[in-house]
Parts: sequence; structure tokens; C-alpha cells
Amino acid sequence: MADGGEGTASLLTAHTHGTWVTTSVYDPLFRKIQAGYGISGDRSTAFIEMSQASGLQLLSPDERNPLKTSTYGTGELIANAIDRGARKIVLAIGGSATNDAGMGMAAALGVKFLDKSGKELPPIGESLVHLHVIDEGSLKLKLKNTEILVLCDVINPLTGMDGAAYIYAPQKGADQAMVQALDLGLQNFASVVEKETGVSLEFPGAGAAGGLGAGAKVFLRARFQRGIEYIMDKLKVPEHIMQANLVITGEGKMDEQTLAGKVVAGIAALANHHHKPIIALVGKNELSADQIKRLHLSHVISLVNKETTPTEAMAHPVNLIQQRIQEELNLNEYRTE
Repeated sequence: MADGGEGTASLLTAHTHGTWVTTSVYDPLFRKIQAGYGISGDRSTAFIEMSQASGLQLLSPDERNPLKTSTYGTGELIANAIDRGARKIVLAIGGSATNDAGMGMAAALGVKFLDKSGKELPPIGESLVHLHVIDEGSLKLKLKNTEILVLCDVINPLTGMDGAAYIYAPQKGADQAMVQALDLGLQNFASVVEKETGVSLEFPGAGAAGGLGAGAKVFLRARFQRGIEYIMDKLKVPEHIMQANLVITGEGKMDEQTLAGKVVAGIAALANHHHKPIIALVGKNELSADQIKRLHLSHVISLVNKETTPTEAMAHPVNLIQQRIQEELNLNEYRTE
């Protein structure tokens, strides 16, 4: 399973018997890299993770600076998929290194961003505050007959104390002064967008991926859906659960973020709805017994415990999984004749 984050594109590509495409794009700091995305077996749909081209994992810690990073490479992936005939783009927007409100993505698709003097701005975070005019150029022609669906679980607004800059920019390398500058830029971006296009960016999820949620709405005319819901539907997870005696889910670390509706919570809710026992197999568990009960999990098996460190668990996961299951579970109670 995936929930719209890492692994989503490869999972959906495999499920549709599709193919993986690799192409040359710009990374968040405009260096050429190879990035990939999936095309469905019927060639109609592209599955793109923005983190492939614009993700935080592409930068070393000392390179992280959301004033300088861009989603341009994500736009290049979208353009490449359209050129290959995709008429639907499923875009997963987790793990970004950016805070450019999708300016980079839009620029790769032909949009120009101008300051008060008419000079074209580089599509990066620090340009947001200088934006005065948006020239969409051939964007509408490029996206004609193309449907864009964004997988997004984040509900943060674009600006303010709960917005893209204040909540997410620090983990992308921003100090407090940079956060304030980026938030002012996002405020200006929203104002210019509404003036130029009539589109309001005051909606839940606009702040996702450094404002890429906002950019996807205004430039791509995208629809939004929770990643876990989309993937469970496409993989027909409810049907599989209805036929099961026991449901097994898991993740690397189970913590309070799990309660917010990621894979474990989504699968657990579905299993509980169909009155199926469910266990979670995790690398590490940080939830209390009460929190586990809230998730309706029958049992949690953690590889990390008092005797096993995270390093040991990562070094010998297969043996530990077998050992923990033998020690902690009686699988016979889940069997039927």
C-alpha cells in the first residue's frame, strides 16, 4: 500500500500493468538529474510523484533553502507525460523541498512570472514577494483535454501560522526570517493570482508541498483527493478485506502521525468496518495502548523493543518478523476450515 507519498507511482504503475519512464529534468536547485514516473498499461494515465524531481531527499542538509528551490522539474515530468499521450495525470505531492507555490511547475509548462518592471522572475521561493503579473502563455493549450488529479492529505492553508511557510519551511532549511519572507511572498502570490485569474487560493490543502496545492489548482485546474482513499479504491482494497480472515498492515514507525489517516489508520478503519481482525507490523511503535485501541488494531508487533535497537531491526528485518510473529501471535485463531 501507499497513501499518496513515496511508492505511490510505482504501486499504481504495477497495478495497471504499466511501464516506468525515466527522463532528464531539473532538481530543486536546477541541476540536471534523471527522474521517473509511471504510465498506465492503457497509456492514458501518468502517475507522478513530485518528490522524484522536487523532493527534499534530492538535497543534502546544507543545500536546503526554500528561497532558492523550485518545482520546475515536476512541471517537466508533467509536460513529458502529456507529450507521451497521457490524458490524465495523477500527481502525488508529498516530500517537497520547495516553497514556490508551484511557480516552477507552471514555468516548465509555459507560464511567465513578471515583476513590476515587466522583468521575468526566476520561479523560486524568493520571487513570490516580487510577483506582479502572470502571463499564462500557451498553458491552456498545453493542458487541453488533460485531467489533473492531486493526491493530498494535507489540509493546511497557503498562508498564516498554519500555512506552508510557517509549518513546513523550517524542515526544508528555512530560519525564522526566511519563514516570514516566504509567508509574505505567498500572501502576495495569492493576491496576484486572484487579481489576474479570479481564482481564490483560500482552501484546505493550498499550503501542501510548499504551496504546490495552490499552484495545482490555479494553473492545472486540478481536482484533489485524499491519497489513501484513491489508492484503496483503485486497488479494490475493500473487496480484498471482505474476503480475508486476517488483515495485516504496517509502517516503519507508528506514531501520532499515524492517527491522522495514513495507511495504517485507513486500512484499520476499513477492516473494522467489515469486522475483520487486523494486526500492524511496524519497525517501531510509539503509540500508547489507548491510541492503539482507537485505531481498532487487534495487535501491534514491533521489531524494535527493549532487546532490539533500530539499527539491529533494520539489519535483520526478515528474521525478526518471523521471530516476533512466532512469539506473539497464534495464527491458528484466524484460520477457517
